[in-house]
Amino acid sequence: MTDAKIFMGSKEVDRPEKVVRKSPYNGEAVSSAPLCSAEDAKAALKLAERAFTSTKKAPLSQRITWLRDVAERLRRDRERFARTITDEIGKPITFSRIEVDRCIETVELTADALTHLRGETIPTDATPSGRKSTAFWRRVPAGVVVAITPFNFPLNLAAHKLAPALGAGCSVVLKPTPEAPATAYLFAKAFIESPHAVPDALSVVYGDAEVGSALVSSPIPRVISFTGSVPVGNIITKSAGIKKVSRELGGNAATFVEKSADIAHAASRCAFGAFVNSGQVCISLQRIYVDAAIYDRFADAIAKETKKLKVGSPYEDETFMGPLINDDAKERAMKWVESAKKEGARAIAGGELVDGIFAPTVMADVTDDMAIVCEEVFAPIVSLVKVESFEEAVEKMNDSPYGLQFSIFTNDLKMTQNALDRFECGGIVVNDVPTVRFDIQPYGGMKLSGVGREGPDYALEEFTEIQSVVIF
Repeated sequence: MTDAKIFMGSKEVDRPEKVVRKSPYNGEAVSSAPLCSAEDAKAALKLAERAFTSTKKAPLSQRITWLRDVAERLRRDRERFARTITDEIGKPITFSRIEVDRCIETVELTADALTHLRGETIPTDATPSGRKSTAFWRRVPAGVVVAITPFNFPLNLAAHKLAPALGAGCSVVLKPTPEAPATAYLFAKAFIESPHAVPDALSVVYGDAEVGSALVSSPIPRVISFTGSVPVGNIITKSAGIKKVSRELGGNAATFVEKSADIAHAASRCAFGAFVNSGQVCISLQRIYVDAAIYDRFADAIAKETKKLKVGSPYEDETFMGPLINDDAKERAMKWVESAKKEGARAIAGGELVDGIFAPTVMADVTDDMAIVCEEVFAPIVSLVKVESFEEAVEKMNDSPYGLQFSIFTNDLKMTQNALDRFECGGIVVNDVPTVRFDIQPYGGMKLSGVGREGPDYALEEFTEIQSVVIF
């Protein structure tokens, strides 16, 4: 069991009262973290405020070397990080290793992005009211950053905040998900113990609403970077005040399988996109709109693909899907299925528990007025909706308060162009699932799915300010 500690800057701090995290797979104690208070959050922020006087002056070469050293530390301890992720959130070990690899890439991509963080000269005599000068704009560190991260990718989503924020020259207070304190602790330790670290640049506190509220409402941070639910995002928006607030919120990812598509390929990829990480991904495929001409064939194909997936122990390399994060999530998933059945839908795969794990579930005969396609389920459940045309599909896909990522399966180039023109979302994928995300890309949503973008190049914009300079 890993005992996480508070980081007040570079100093480890412990508390006698601990919160123990139990494995969602077998209930065994896997980690613990000190019980933090609002006072701990305030102390961390004050320390970060003082540290910013040093972080903003740290040479860019030092920050780049720092990130590269952290990436190497992750590479050396890959298996330990992967095992900790699996212990704490029940992610199958194969996918935990992939998350560590992606985290390494995210940190290294950020180091690369820092080498071309630049501004532009400005022709101040371009207008009659102007006059000749040497003028330019540049990007400067924004200040203290509060980073709040979720459970589903406890390492890589932390990397998408910590690497660009620290690399930009900010100081950071991290509040990780309560479900994975040890993962965050080990990651922070890699930053803090690096010989290239800027002293006290990173602090870590644990907790839930009380600690989060103290961090967000404080006047000290300049940037709040949050990944989580829409309700919490709304609370943060209302209490943050005048700050930069980046929010990556919920989703209700959808795809359209058009009649010219490769049905076997679409079915295989849709099963992956719907059930990877037990459907606990903001861009998990939740809604599949299928052309009526191929609906029955596609439904049969995805049901068969789903039944091939190995469900069970997350510690076995062959396991594709493990447990949901907790019993409450499992109970909610069962209620989603029962509700849909009462409204006329059918479970053509799953819809039941397999050795205590909620099985990957395909619901057929779903209509667009059912709650199961109107809200984010965050569980391994995907719904099939029959449509008569692309026009009907795009109307139904866009008829959602969310707009994170959509996709389309088609071999019709004109229809592809129409999809690019009409999908109302932050990311579009053609001939694969909307669950596809490359860490080098800009990532974020429209509507209730959030404000701001992740991805190293784009996150650096969130953690810096544009400063204009005029020299006469």
